[in-house]
Amino acid sequence: MVSIQNLYKKFGKNQVLGGVDLNIDKGGIIAVLGPNGSGKTTLIKSILGMVIPNKGDISVMGKNIKHSSDYRYQIDYLPQIANFPSNLKVRELIKMIKDLRGHTTEDLQLIEAFKLIPFLDKKLGNLSGGTKQKVNLVLTFMFDSPLIILDEPTTGLDPISLIQLKQLIQTEKNKGKTILITSHIMSFVEEVSDEIVFLLEGKIYFKGTIPELKTKTNQPDFEHAIASILTNNHA
Repeated sequence: MVSIQNLYKKFGKNQVLGGVDLNIDKGGIIAVLGPNGSGKTTLIKSILGMVIPNKGDISVMGKNIKHSSDYRYQIDYLPQIANFPSNLKVRELIKMIKDLRGHTTEDLQLIEAFKLIPFLDKKLGNLSGGTKQKVNLVLTFMFDSPLIILDEPTTGLDPISLIQLKQLIQTEKNKGKTILITSHIMSFVEEVSDEIVFLLEGKIYFKGTIPELKTKTNQPDFEHAIASILTNNHA
């Protein structure tokens, strides 16, 4: 599904990715974790073609992304911060994105699930952060792409919307899709992920299941396992 080989990226003197090798198979939920500045967003944006690496290769669905942008139609992406045009109504934004991309699935179902019907005729600039995030989720999940990338999807969500998000992720996984997630909420990661990739200072420190990480760090729970990695590497 996604193959990354020897990926390097520098911003000025700052080496953000330092030789990342990663293979992500089709199907399942993979969480990309790491402290701030570990290279998570740079890695994701490299897969999306939004960041051009200094060195290395990325293939998505068997095709090198260097000379093609068509592969992006196979990816649904939820950015960490969605900058919507503030004078546009929610309904207008959804229609605009549908017109641009086509092939949508049942967006009305998603609008109802996230209780957005009362907000359809409100301007995006007047919405709360949590409501904007729900709009963001509808825009991401209303297409039927094999690869879904979610950058901090839980931001600003109330408990009911969080349950909807978890169910949605599970439904998409059951369709055989691959879902990449970044999140700082360890309980959410533990609940939804099949596998985690832990980045530290631009390199992959660990790739495997949460039980494997607990065994490796000799810790009883997931949060302590993550804390143990950070403590041992900054001691």
